[in-house]
Amino acid sequence: MGGRGVKLKYLHAFRDRTGTLRYYFRRNGIRTKLPGLFGSGEFLDAYAAALGEQSGQPAERKATLPGSFRALATRYFASPQFLSLSATSQINYRRAIDRFLVEHGHRRVDQMKREHVDAMLGKFADKPGAGIILLKRMRTLLRYAMEIGWRESDPTARVRAFKSIEIHTWTESEISQFELRWPIGTKQRLAFDLLLYTGQRGSDVARIARPAVGEKIRVVQQKTGAPLTITVHPELRRSFEACPSGHLAAIVTAHGALFSIKGFGQFMSDAIRKAGLPPYCKAHGLRKAAARRLAEAGCSAHEIMAVTGHKTLSEVERYTRAAEQERLNAAAMAKQLENKKVANSPGQIGKHIEAKEKKSRMALPRGLEPLRSP
Repeated sequence: MGGRGVKLKYLHAFRDRTGTLRYYFRRNGIRTKLPGLFGSGEFLDAYAAALGEQSGQPAERKATLPGSFRALATRYFASPQFLSLSATSQINYRRAIDRFLVEHGHRRVDQMKREHVDAMLGKFADKPGAGIILLKRMRTLLRYAMEIGWRESDPTARVRAFKSIEIHTWTESEISQFELRWPIGTKQRLAFDLLLYTGQRGSDVARIARPAVGEKIRVVQQKTGAPLTITVHPELRRSFEACPSGHLAAIVTAHGALFSIKGFGQFMSDAIRKAGLPPYCKAHGLRKAAARRLAEAGCSAHEIMAVTGHKTLSEVERYTRAAEQERLNAAAMAKQLENKKVANSPGQIGKHIEAKEKKSRMALPRGLEPLRSP
């Protein structure tokens, strides 16, 4: 089902009493209403979120004890704090909290101490990323518990998570290697160019609408909610033209369906692996490469933020730190060489000799003259 000849999996439509066409997502007997006009950012956002949810059977329900973390989570999931999050963030928050509840849902919220937090995080020494997410979501629940009067303090307040492994920024040689394996006209190259020339996250690229000729790309970032208008880079325009499609979305699966966020990530991981690139080359590293290229071109932090959609300067500085260091180093070396060149010029050497002789004359007793070269 879809519009304008576009078919989207699990999508159904009906006309209400006013004749307006309404859409909903239905899978495994669960029906989810999709807001907005068909193909709009709001519509695609909700569809991608529904498609990305796990389709497995719900876990066995356990008794909810008063004052327990499971009871707290139930209240949090119905709170404005949770419901005001984007659809994607809600899914990610719930997934992490549900994993925490499997082992600790029966425990009392008011009895958690710092040593309990340390013990839980210690189990993730070999998975620092998962440990960081666990700490964030525990902190979410505990601070909500403080707001509703279940606790007076946050035992995670001064806890430091594991140091996250910084995602590798793609080099120009790695970019060229991918482009050599996946030439213009392949779906893998189109996905790659979308990531590299828009500077967006994979979650946003997976639902970007294909712009008409002469139009710009418009996207509302799922993570931040920031609306962006992005000029189509000539290389990206070439990819669009070489990979025509009648679909509304910029890129779709082999079956003509919109990619889920997870599915798009797997698609890119497979393409990167087949290009012979090392495991540390991740799709998100192309967002960093886009920021690096902008920094190397001399763009200001605010100009880079206008492309990538970052909210704070610190985030952009973290992405462009290497490029900025290299630029400043080159500038410093150029100044040093220029200074040395000036110092070694004939005029400067003569001035240096005269200054030295003047200093020698001043050091001699009155009436004596220094020896001069013949």
